[in-house]
Amino acid sequence: MGLRNRRTGDISEGDTGGEGDGRSGGRGGADGRGGSGGAGGRGGSGGAGGTIAQLRNPPGGRDARIMLGALFLDRTGSGTWSSAAVLYFTIVAGLSAGQIGVLLGAAGLVGIAGSPIAGRLAERFPVRSILVTCHAVRVVTLCAVPFCHGFAALLAVTTVTTLGDRASKTMEILFATQVAGAERATYRALSRVVMNAAFALGAGLAAIAVAVGTRGAYDALVVGDGLSYIAVAAMVLRTTRRAPHHGAVPSPKAVEPRRWRNPWRDPGYLLFVVLDIFLNLDDAVLMVGLPLWAVTHTDAPHAVVPGVLVINTLMVVFLQMPASSRVVGTRPAARAVAWYGVALLGACALIAVSGSGGAAFAGVTLVLAAVVVTIAELVRSLASWELAVSLAPGEAQASYMGVAGMAQAIERSAGPVALSSGVMAAGPVGWLGLGVVVTGLGVVQRVASLRRLDAMGGSPEPGLTVLSASPS
Repeated sequence: MGLRNRRTGDISEGDTGGEGDGRSGGRGGADGRGGSGGAGGRGGSGGAGGTIAQLRNPPGGRDARIMLGALFLDRTGSGTWSSAAVLYFTIVAGLSAGQIGVLLGAAGLVGIAGSPIAGRLAERFPVRSILVTCHAVRVVTLCAVPFCHGFAALLAVTTVTTLGDRASKTMEILFATQVAGAERATYRALSRVVMNAAFALGAGLAAIAVAVGTRGAYDALVVGDGLSYIAVAAMVLRTTRRAPHHGAVPSPKAVEPRRWRNPWRDPGYLLFVVLDIFLNLDDAVLMVGLPLWAVTHTDAPHAVVPGVLVINTLMVVFLQMPASSRVVGTRPAARAVAWYGVALLGACALIAVSGSGGAAFAGVTLVLAAVVVTIAELVRSLASWELAVSLAPGEAQASYMGVAGMAQAIERSAGPVALSSGVMAAGPVGWLGLGVVVTGLGVVQRVASLRRLDAMGGSPEPGLTVLSASPS
């Protein structure tokens, strides 16, 4: 319920299977250390036609197509409810602005736990089963919203919904590593295209309910979102059932240190997760910082605010696949995080100067800032995801993915507060300071990631795991 703000036989080291029967993940052989999407495979696509072709035949074959369809339906529902949630709580539920802030903030904080819990469960239960459970939880909680009267009841259902949402996102990542194998970055790019298009469709559907404005329209919107997860769960059940994650086959030449089998006792990976919180701030900048700054510190037309969101959605839909061809492999992903900081610094500088001119100057500057922020997002979405997978030891990949998923959840809870109360309070200097800090942390992330990859050099490819599949 967050406001915006997914084979038959065994696979062992060095074998990602072939084209197979459409259910095998990772076409093409693994390239050893840190192979990624498109390596020796499809890579990115430079046009809409190529993207559509890859959506029809994605890395992972049949299972990937089904999951991409499920993601589209999932995010359409999420976009519908997220776009109207605040209005529902205000107009229908009668909550005050302070109560809504506490409700969303508390749900977001508790929801952070959903990712590591799901990661731990994935070591004992199939990813498919956990995903279906998460969707079933959201069916119940969202359909219960119209029957919840008062702050306490709405807080309870919102919190449980957010837990399920965070857990499902972690399972989507694990699903991609299982199905797409060495081409997981290509799958990731395709999934982002699908999810952004779906979210935009959901926002459009929400606009219809808002235009009608009746309680019945709002209730139909939230119940429709809840019921949509029945269809999503049914689609997930059509994918191949895979056994719980059991890790990669250890190399006889290099066995992973025991401290690398528990993410909470692995300081190197925890450093990556902490830095990744700051390297996800493009989301808060675009969704909170830029709109608030435009309204309170510039003379820009208010139409700029929805305009920058449209620009962001269109850029992701049409440029995510070409961007994926620029970040191929684990080491390029580690190097790309430094450029993320540079891009965010450029966006922050544009926002900082946007208030120094008239309406036209402010509007143009903020649009340019949105373009640069989106470029940073295109890079981050691939690099951060690839590093989260590749820096995790194969033997405990599920638990590590769960901990890595906390970074974005924490950013979405703390980022808006930090921007509104800290950065914006300091004015243009605050924006420049934010850009400089993130740029520096991007360099630190790059160096630390490359060093960890060197230390893991003798280990098997983290993204390749021993997976057994049985008929669904």
